[in-house]
Amino acid sequence: MDHDHHETPSFWRSRAGLALLSKSWHFLYHAQRRHHIATAGPYRWVRHSQYIGFVAIVFGFLLQWPTLLTLAMFPVMVAMYVRLSIMEERESKQAFGQAWLDYAAVTPQLIPKFGRNGALPVNNH
Repeated sequence: MDHDHHETPSFWRSRAGLALLSKSWHFLYHAQRRHHIATAGPYRWVRHSQYIGFVAIVFGFLLQWPTLLTLAMFPVMVAMYVRLSIMEERESKQAFGQAWLDYAAVTPQLIPKFGRNGALPVNNH
C-alpha cells in the first residue's frame, strides 16, 4: 500500500504547529515594536503560543521519525520551553506591571482553556 506522508497525523500536527508559530510571531513582533503586550491572535487564548507551535512541530517530527535521540530530546525541549516561558513571565511582569498581571489573570500560560462547548473563549484584551 502506497502511503503519502502528507496524509499522516504527524505531518498535520507539524503543519499546524508551523502555522501557529508563524501567526504567533507576527502578533508578537508587532506588539514588541510598539512595546505592548501581545494579546491579539493566538495570544488571546494563551500567553506563549509560539512555544506551543514549536512543541507541536517537534512532536509531529517525533511521531513521523521516532528515534532514541528524538525520544530523549523531546521532554528536554519541552522542559526548556516551560522554563523559558517562566523567565519571560518575570520580565513581562517587570516591564508591563499591572497590565501584565491583568492579562495573565485571564489568559493561560501554556494550555488554552476551552469553554463548555469545546470552543476557545474570546478574550477581549
